[in-house]
Amino acid sequence: MKSFILAILAISLYSCSQKPQAPGAPPAPSLPVATIATGTDTTYQEYPASVEGTINVEVRPQVSGTLDKVFVDEGAFVSAGQPLFKINEQPYRAALNNAIANQHATESAAANAQLEVDKLTPLVQNKVVSDYQLKTAKAAYDVAKANIEQAKANVSTAQINLGYTLIKAPVSGYIGRLLKKQGSLVTPSDPQELTQLSDVHDVHVYFSLSEKDFVAFKEQYPGETLKDKLKQLPTVSLLLADNSAYAKQGKVDMIDGQFDKTTGAITLRASFPNPQGLLRSGNTGKIRLSLQHKDALIVPQSATVSLQDKVFVFAVADSNKVKKQLITIIGTSGPNYLVKNGIKAGDRIVLSGFDNLQEGTVIVPEKPADKPAAIAKN
Repeated sequence: MKSFILAILAISLYSCSQKPQAPGAPPAPSLPVATIATGTDTTYQEYPASVEGTINVEVRPQVSGTLDKVFVDEGAFVSAGQPLFKINEQPYRAALNNAIANQHATESAAANAQLEVDKLTPLVQNKVVSDYQLKTAKAAYDVAKANIEQAKANVSTAQINLGYTLIKAPVSGYIGRLLKKQGSLVTPSDPQELTQLSDVHDVHVYFSLSEKDFVAFKEQYPGETLKDKLKQLPTVSLLLADNSAYAKQGKVDMIDGQFDKTTGAITLRASFPNPQGLLRSGNTGKIRLSLQHKDALIVPQSATVSLQDKVFVFAVADSNKVKKQLITIIGTSGPNYLVKNGIKAGDRIVLSGFDNLQEGTVIVPEKPADKPAAIAKN
């Protein structure tokens, strides 16, 4: 029993002699760091766009009547001058025949008036009848000749109206929807056209820039005047509704003369070749404008932190202490941001692992496993 008590006392004395150890400071985190370098890169701006044929024609009747025949189908390609529709011509052929008959009647009346003048002329010369009768006969002849001209004009009008009963394609292109069917009554005052005809060998793609974007557009591209800027503007791409790129490149060739007061935007036009007819009027998509940046500061998007509408990076000072730095973005190119200010070439930034990183923390810089585009290894 005595030995047991001595053992307990020895353990207690040993425990009291040990002082509690203070916890050590956590080691500095090792994070990948890269040095910012400059490079040449291209940014893209996209704007909603609509496609129209170089020629879009509303096909409408110019005379009233019943639609007797429809010679084409929806979506068909037609050549200029090809018949499209036929309106019942019987009333117009009858009107033409009546006009021709009226012309013959006026010609006969003019002949009779001429005979009267010819009869009276020698009688007046021989003073058998008064000069007044001859003047009256000549006036009647002049009226008869005028009636002939009027009758001829009526014949021409009737021929034109008869010709309007056959509606032909004014240009080559693709037929749209047929809004009137055979047997329908059509008139020139119809609110709906018979169909639309689009020439889409080349297409015009219209898009709009806000006033702010238009000012930036004028500043970004070289040239003294807008005409000069259009000449030097690089080709543009068309992204279709499924975000696939149209195979042909286009050229911006028109800027509207004024801003739309309602939308505050100005319209631009790009022309694209369309030899295979893949684009049709009414297609929608997006125009992609490219802008090349020389000596741009390039930062991976993955090396940034977004807070509301601001973007930050963790800059690394000479003492390896990090600082949260606000940067200004001028565009994106693939996975990278192009930076205007906030950092400069030669600055170091943390590439990843900064989810819980606090400003002022000292880190151990590491070389990144893979070298990002336009960024030098630490």
